[in-house]
Amino acid sequence: MAAETAEAGTEYKVAELTDVTDQAMEETLNRWTAEGYRFESIHFVTQPGNRRPAMAFIFFTRGAASGGA
Repeated sequence: MAAETAEAGTEYKVAELTDVTDQAMEETLNRWTAEGYRFESIHFVTQPGNRRPAMAFIFFTRGAASGGA
């Protein structure tokens, strides 16, 4: 997991999950929001013919005024 800082001072975080369960998603959401990130979106990757997601990408942002690690 890596974070980048944009010109406007917004920091972005992308969390990649290969274990796409409710527990794994809750853990990831709780971890990064507790560190000051704001949830933006979640994107699922599925295989053809399979409705269960193989991966998920969870996107977060954090403004410059929120502080940082």
